[in-house]
Amino acid sequence: MPWDNVLGVAVILGLFGLAILIVLWPGKKHGKRLLVRWGIADPDAGEVELAVRYLKRRRLWYPWLFLAIPPLLDDRGLGSILTTLLLGGLIAELLAQRPSRGPRREADLAPRTLLGIVPAWILVLGALAAAGSLLHLGLTAQWKLLAVAAGTVVVSAAITLLAVRRPAVGAPRADLALRCRSARVAVGLGIGACTAVGWPAGDLVSFLAVVAGLAAFLAVTAPAKRLPAAA
Repeated sequence: MPWDNVLGVAVILGLFGLAILIVLWPGKKHGKRLLVRWGIADPDAGEVELAVRYLKRRRLWYPWLFLAIPPLLDDRGLGSILTTLLLGGLIAELLAQRPSRGPRREADLAPRTLLGIVPAWILVLGALAAAGSLLHLGLTAQWKLLAVAAGTVVVSAAITLLAVRRPAVGAPRADLALRCRSARVAVGLGIGACTAVGWPAGDLVSFLAVVAGLAAFLAVTAPAKRLPAAA
């Protein structure tokens, strides 16, 4: 492709990504709604600001990943969408690992555990979805899809662990709610991606696996009605 065409495509895609970013850019209304959905009644201004920053860290990357991922995977369907969300979450969690500039709370000195953030039943569902997909792809010798599914499992697990260990910031209850959301959504996206990648055939077994995966995804990513006790 001539360089002028390449430059033209890059400009068009850049403008398209910028337009999406403007539409997705969160404000205080979005931050408050997020906290309320995750069990924080009447969040104050500081908690809302924390939630807005949390959303910005993720949405900043989505438009550019949405433009880059489909051509790389040669897929413009559900697989690309889930991959984009997972990679955006991973980047956001890596950035969140930087120590907070503000003073630390004494309660934060007690580190949280994985089971203190993610209930055991969610981890079991994630493990079953991953094992089922990897086993099926291995037995049917679909090596490329097996590699994609394995990578999905690694990214999902990394996001979950990073969400558990990231430095605490802001009010304890808001920090806990956002931490739990990150981990649960990561496991849910892992389930969804493994299901989409691991059962591509159109037979009855694949259909039942997809239905079970969808049900597990909805259950895992649903906002927690009751969060773990704050430290």
